Amino acid sequence: MTGWMEDVRARLADRKRQPLPAEGNLRRAAVLLPLFVRDGQLVILLTRRTETLEHHRGQISFPGGAEEDGDENLFATALRESEEEIGLKREDAVSLGALSPMATVTNFYVAPFVASIPQPYVFKPQEAEIAEIIEAPVAALMDPAILEKKPYPGRPEPVLFYHYGRHTIWGATARMLSELLEALR
Repeated sequence: MTGWMEDVRARLADRKRQPLPAEGNLRRAAVLLPLFVRDGQLVILLTRRTETLEHHRGQISFPGGAEEDGDENLFATALRESEEEIGLKREDAVSLGALSPMATVTNFYVAPFVASIPQPYVFKPQEAEIAEIIEAPVAALMDPAILEKKPYPGRPEPVLFYHYGRHTIWGATARMLSELLEALR
């Protein structure tokens, strides 16, 4: 394991994850927040969903999805979904830790996992689901000028919007990204 991976793993281990109440009737899901280093910069991988999907059309997300019966645990769910969506082989992802689980407005209990991936890597986006793979330098996402916070009726905290290039990252993806960026500061 390289120095940056050890650093990220230690930072995630030192954080207190926010508890989530019992899952109740929420459907279990997991996502992978893939990190890698290119040209001396830490980079995070996101995806843009296609416009033809039933849910979250065109939105920016992390690879992931719903748990299936054959999944050993939620990290295995994140790995399986990443392989299906972007062609990331399970054995190529090295676990660095987890972020706080969260409930989404679409009734999912989502467990986010952070992993390192090798570079260079040839991704194979699943055409029906993934319109684009986005590689964003973590330093660019930490720029306070790209973060917008808006109050939303019925929500105790403001909704986060990261305006990165021509993309807007919001919702559960922005909340996960915010927690990761806070750990990496």
